[in-house]
Order: sequence, then structure tokens, then C-alpha cells
Amino acid sequence: MKNVYITRVSKFLPNKPVANDTMEDRLGEINGKTSKGRRIVLRQNKIKTRYYAIDEEGNITHNNAQLTKEAVEGLCDESFSKHDIELLSCGTGSPDQILPSHAAMVHGFLQNGNVEINSPSGACCSGMNALKYAYMAVKSNQVNNAVCTGSERASSWMQSSIFEDEVQHLKTIEENPILAFNKDFLRWMLSDGAGAFLLENEPKGTTPLKIEWMEGYSYAHEIEACMYAGGDKLENGFLKPWSEYNSDQWSKQSLFAIKQDVKLLGKNILSKGVESLKNALEKHNLNAQDIDYYLPHISSYYFKENLYDEMKDNDIEIPWDNWFMNLSEVGNVGAGSIYLMLEELVNSGQLKKGDKILLSVPESARFSYAIALLTVH
Repeated sequence: MKNVYITRVSKFLPNKPVANDTMEDRLGEINGKTSKGRRIVLRQNKIKTRYYAIDEEGNITHNNAQLTKEAVEGLCDESFSKHDIELLSCGTGSPDQILPSHAAMVHGFLQNGNVEINSPSGACCSGMNALKYAYMAVKSNQVNNAVCTGSERASSWMQSSIFEDEVQHLKTIEENPILAFNKDFLRWMLSDGAGAFLLENEPKGTTPLKIEWMEGYSYAHEIEACMYAGGDKLENGFLKPWSEYNSDQWSKQSLFAIKQDVKLLGKNILSKGVESLKNALEKHNLNAQDIDYYLPHISSYYFKENLYDEMKDNDIEIPWDNWFMNLSEVGNVGAGSIYLMLEELVNSGQLKKGDKILLSVPESARFSYAIALLTVH
């Protein structure tokens, strides 16, 4: 088995950063009215800027695969070209289409010859699953290098046009139709962007990061769906897919919009996350105090203090000074967030040999978690 190192990191964020007061200009108003939930959500998540693959005139500038292709090309230079890539593993929660797969579409844009591809599905953990597949391929000596990515292009799922048919339908039922909060909530949470890592079996580059281990946990056997798209949740918790609805209901119920069961999120996301983290640390005999940099993907700063308290109550406290996040500047990019955090940390110039970096990614879709430990080589 080979050692595996992250030897290059890259990101791509489309267009200029979008401030809170211009979000609705870019995404559009629903039924000609400003969202009542927007200010509440933004006050809690404390995100100041984010990026959309939509320009100031409302034109779409990139799809998801194009964002990802740009991030991958950011890894390349005269000493490592896109034609040197042996495996391409791409995770996302917002693919451009159901088929072909996301990685296939990225590969199509790259035009870099015949390579193996892998497309983990899911939400935030899909980016970590892409990393794990690449990690295992290099570690088992299947390939000498692999590129993995995490990306989202959620903005097109959140534009007002997606919800207009539903609101118009609601007008026939009630006088003042309001979009349900579980749909409106995520319009002010999610962002676009892509990140990429190059994995190799030798510690090349200026700041190679050795991947020590990766762990994953799912609680789908205990908890019903919390964040979902392409279906609707019935009162008994069953998730009914879009394919079982008549096509005229797809737009009337905004079945393809991303929805969030906020109550279920608050009840489970932290407790299960800390349970997973504690299990991973105990499995590998690692003390929380030994972590130099803790990179937690959280969707909102609303959860930050409570996450710290939950960790402290479970004897895995990591001091505030060791936390590293960039949510307020780049927004919640789902599967790409952990890539963007690590890219910024690596390029900050503050890492030194021997530093231990803990990556922690939750996914509220049906509560799964991915955790990894890196060491600066």
C-alpha cells in the first residue's frame, strides 16, 4: 500500500462576490415580493458574500461541470498537465442533469484523453466521497495520481422562476400565497463554486499533505430525509420521488427545488456529527488536543457555538484558535466547501511540517458524515 499525499489544491469561484443586499436581484423575487425569510436566515448564517454562476444581467455563465473543469485546470502547469491525470473523481449535490454522470461531463469539457472516472452522488459528503475514492485508488497502487473535486451550481435551482408555477397555483387556493419556509430557507444558504485536489503517491509540491485516514458514517437507518430535491416528503416521512408524480405536478409543487426540514436539521445535525467525530478519533487513538487545524463544514454560523458546546460535552473539545473556516466569505458551497477551506488554509502560508489537519463534513440529506486526518509532510 502506498502513502497518499494531496500535492496541489485549486479553486474556482465564478464572477464577482455577491453581497447580501444584492442576492435577491440575482436570484429574483417570487410573486414580485421580497422574501420574508431572507433577512432572518442571513442574520443567523452570518454569510456576508457568496458566488453565483449568474452575471449581473441574470445570464448563466457556467454550469456545474464547467465550474469543476476550471478548478481542475487550476491544478495544472508546465510540470503537470491535464493529460497527466490518471483518474478523475467528481462529487456534487447539484449535477447538471440526471445522466450522464457529473464526472463524465467534467471529463468531456477537459478533453484530456482516456481516464477512469467516478461520480459519487449525494450532497455535501459527495465531495469527501470523491476524495476517498481517489485516495483508495492511489493507496492501492491502481494509479500514481488522481484528481478529485467537490462542486455545486445551486443558484439555478434557487432562481425565482423555479417557484413561480407553484405560487401561481397557490393563488387559486389562498389569497396571499407564500412559499413554504422549507423551500425559501435554502435560497439564502447555498452558493456556487468548485475545488480540486491532486493526489499523488509521493510528497511533491511546497506543502504536501499526507492523508492519514478517512472515515464515513450514515444514520439513514435511524432518521428520515431532511434535505431533498426531486421529490416531496409525505406526512409519514416517506420520500415520494418525482417519477411517481404526474408531470403537471413537477412545477406546481416545485419538486425539483432543494428543500430542508429545518426542525429535523436542528434536532440531529450536531449530535450525530459529534457522535461520528468521537467514534473516528477513538478508532484512531487521536486526542482532540492534538489537532492543529480543525476545518468543520457548517452550513451556518448559527451552529458554531452549539457545535463547540456539543464537542466539549463529549470530551473532544478543540480550542477556538484551532478552528479554520471561510463560510462568511465564500458561502455554503456544499460538496465544494471543504475543498475551498483547505485551499485557503494551504495558501495562507501558515502551515508547518507536522501540523495535523482534521476535515469534518456533515450532510443533512439523511444525516451522513465524512471525516479525514491530514498531516503536513
